[in-house]
Amino acid sequence: MVQPLPQAVLFCCDHNAVRSPMAEGIMKHFYGTATYVQSAGVHNDLEIDGFAIAVCKEIGVEVSRHRSRSFDEMQRLGDDLGSFDMIVALSPASQRRALDLTRFYHLTVDYWPIMDPTAIGETREQKLNAYRQCRDQIIAHVTDRWGPPQR
Repeated sequence: MVQPLPQAVLFCCDHNAVRSPMAEGIMKHFYGTATYVQSAGVHNDLEIDGFAIAVCKEIGVEVSRHRSRSFDEMQRLGDDLGSFDMIVALSPASQRRALDLTRFYHLTVDYWPIMDPTAIGETREQKLNAYRQCRDQIIAHVTDRWGPPQR
């Protein structure tokens, strides 16, 4: 069932290098400034993944300028998780971390089980196909939740 867009949503995954930046970019591309969108990871020890950049570019989503950040970094910079209406966790580890950090906040933490494509495939084309599957899972969840793109 399609729901209204939240005012602010945070996507999170393990490293903020593949799934959550893809979700952030797709959400911004589909709905523009209708909602505030950010992403974070449990860790920020990796840069944005080149395969994630490539498969997003295929659908007109630009994520190459994304800079990874963690929940801890967000807190150090003064970003308040309570300012988000919803957190969407894309991995089990990020769901646990989000629930732990927001136990005193009144906000929704959803879990969308999005596959981690980083260890799938031997050839470039096999890897791209795995990342496309990940991207398409994100698109399916986003459009199921908030409807077709508004742009």
